Amino acid sequence: MSDKVVTRFAPSPTGFLHIGGARTALFNWLYAKHTGGKMLLRIEDTDRERSTDAATAAILDGLAWLGLTWDGEPVSQLERAPRHRAVAEELVRLGKAYYCYATPAELEAMRESARAKGLPPRYDGRWRDRDPSEAPAGAKGAIRIKAPAGGETVVHDRVQGEVRFPNKDLDDFIILRSDGNPTYMHAVVVDDHDMGITHIIRGDDHLTNAARQMVIYRAMDWDVPSMSHIPLIHGADGAKLSKRHGALGVEAYRAMGYLPEALLNYLARLGWSHGDDEVMSIADMIAWFDIGDVNKGAARFDFAKLEALNGVYMRRMNDAELLDIFIATLPYLEGGPAIAARLDDTRKAQLLAALPGLKERAKTLVELADGAAFLFVERPLRIDEKAAALLGGDAREILRGAHAALKAISGDWTAEAAEAAIREYAVAGGHKLGAVAQPLRAALTGKSTSPGVFDVLAVLGREASLARVADQID
Repeated sequence: MSDKVVTRFAPSPTGFLHIGGARTALFNWLYAKHTGGKMLLRIEDTDRERSTDAATAAILDGLAWLGLTWDGEPVSQLERAPRHRAVAEELVRLGKAYYCYATPAELEAMRESARAKGLPPRYDGRWRDRDPSEAPAGAKGAIRIKAPAGGETVVHDRVQGEVRFPNKDLDDFIILRSDGNPTYMHAVVVDDHDMGITHIIRGDDHLTNAARQMVIYRAMDWDVPSMSHIPLIHGADGAKLSKRHGALGVEAYRAMGYLPEALLNYLARLGWSHGDDEVMSIADMIAWFDIGDVNKGAARFDFAKLEALNGVYMRRMNDAELLDIFIATLPYLEGGPAIAARLDDTRKAQLLAALPGLKERAKTLVELADGAAFLFVERPLRIDEKAAALLGGDAREILRGAHAALKAISGDWTAEAAEAAIREYAVAGGHKLGAVAQPLRAALTGKSTSPGVFDVLAVLGREASLARVADQID
């Protein structure tokens, strides 16, 4: 085995890259980076019924969005079937595997018999020591591996510890079906060996597979990679993660307005920690990550925590960088394409100027888009219900005076100049500042909440600000 660490991420292209898969990819990627090794990508597309090119594309797109790069070209498991077949046939030659000609009816009878005795269904080994010359004429046999009959198989797992499996439970499982197609169990071992994988990091739902796969490694006299089976992710209520908890494809998280760095930070903290550090850069995670530090227990996915963390990332981000990410994400956000269509240079400049106020109030890019909507609306503005309530009673009269005060600003149109003019007007008229600022906000944005109203005036500029206020007075 080489000294260099080689990990792999091996998704099945039967759907999007879901959040559990993304965390598995992240742990493989972090461990490879941490050790100066590499991470390979294998598409386990042997299930022809359910595997699709669209799903493969979605997985690659999800990994790229997260920034989880792999080394070399992705490997297709399906294309390697001739090699899987050759290894299965080699095992027969070595006397480590054999052709089995049990019929479907015989296998069903074995299952029934085991069920009647309250035992798990097991193949009874009836062809293990028979001479192949006894094979029924013209029958195509399946190849079964000779599992050790006694003792136990021990998986030395860096997360789960030492896990023992009685060999009597492994039975002589099929490695090549009678139609010549390899089983998943067999293909995985051959691929991991041929790709030089030194460390297997995957979900603990594969732990029972590990014992069977070790039988194949030993039969071929191959080195067994280091194994790490990480606990699955549960919902906030402790139940297995489902769609209602957030078991969505990563593209759904992009559409919900999460930043890839924040999502990676959150996923890394699901089952792994470094002291009390909550917010970690990619560089921190690479420096600190070790697979042996992953917890045995299931982690709980909590949207509120992810959202809070995302807000921290947005507030810490440089405004120009956040603007670039926001614009790049618009095609995926609800209502985003409409904003993108109207994002000329003037509005880009306005958006950049508004970002300090907008990002203080937003936890996702969707909330950021919602907060920035006032920049992209046509006059006269559609006033929402809460904003309309702020424009009732004496509000329009107060607005009339505020309009005159703003119109009288003679120097540069800035947030400071607008604030000075409005404060002076409020004091002179005996109004509280809020009694002027609230209807002003409603007139300028059509909403009851926004960044600071003086910042909004500065961002919109003199002409647009005065026109929007005038619309509500008339």
